[in-house]
Amino acid sequence: MSLQSTDPVADLLTRIRNAIAVGTREIRLPASKQKETVARVLKAAGYLADVKVEKGQPRATLIITINQEGESVKISEISRVSKPGRRVYAGASEIPKVKSGRGLYIVSTSKGVMTSREAINARIGGELICKVY
Repeated sequence: MSLQSTDPVADLLTRIRNAIAVGTREIRLPASKQKETVARVLKAAGYLADVKVEKGQPRATLIITINQEGESVKISEISRVSKPGRRVYAGASEIPKVKSGRGLYIVSTSKGVMTSREAINARIGGELICKVY
C-alpha cells in the first residue's frame, strides 16, 4: 500500500467525512502544503476545531481535530468539486452559493486559498476545490 494519493485533497475530505460518520474526534494523515492550507481555511471558517502539523521522519503528519456536537459549526456535507480529471473554474461573479448561503466553497485563487465569500468580496475567481455545508 502506498502513502501517495493521486488526489490528496479528496483523500483529506474523505478522511474528514469518514471520521464524522463514525464519531472520531481526531484524524491523522500524511501532511502536504495543499492539505494543510485547505484544513486551515476550514478551521478559519469554523468547521474544524484545530489543525496541527507534527514533524516526523520520513514525513510530517497533519493532525485535524473535528468539531463536536454543540461547537461552532458542524459539517453536514463535504465534497470535492474540482477533480484531477476535470478542473472546475469560476469567476468572482459566477461562484455559486451553497444551500442559500449557509455553506461555502473553498476557492484556490491567485491570492491564495480562501472561502467563496472572501473571493467574492475580493472580486477574484479561481478553481473551486470543494463544497462544505
